[in-house]
Amino acid sequence: MNLQLTGHHLEITPALRDYVTSKLARISNHFDHVIDVKVTMSVEKLAQKVEATLHVPGNDLHAECQGENMYSAIDMLTDKLDRQVVKHKEKNTDHHKMNGAVKHQNVQ
Repeated sequence: MNLQLTGHHLEITPALRDYVTSKLARISNHFDHVIDVKVTMSVEKLAQKVEATLHVPGNDLHAECQGENMYSAIDMLTDKLDRQVVKHKEKNTDHHKMNGAVKHQNVQ
């Protein structure tokens, strides 16, 4: 998974970079096929804003969050992305039961 961090009116410190990578590791535990992630952090007056776009095969997942501090915004963002990745993964799985279905049983 390639990670691209961008700061808008904000310098990305090594602590922020480590925090984002540790939180996004949870997403890669659920779904291994994440191609790359683009994260943009910005500060607008009192609002700390984080946006992220995940590129997965067949789809792009986007989420954004605002919080009172950057760490809480990152937490909310990873929760949103985690739910989206699990939903995307469930859509792509094959829901047809091959061995247990009546259609595929041997007739004597």
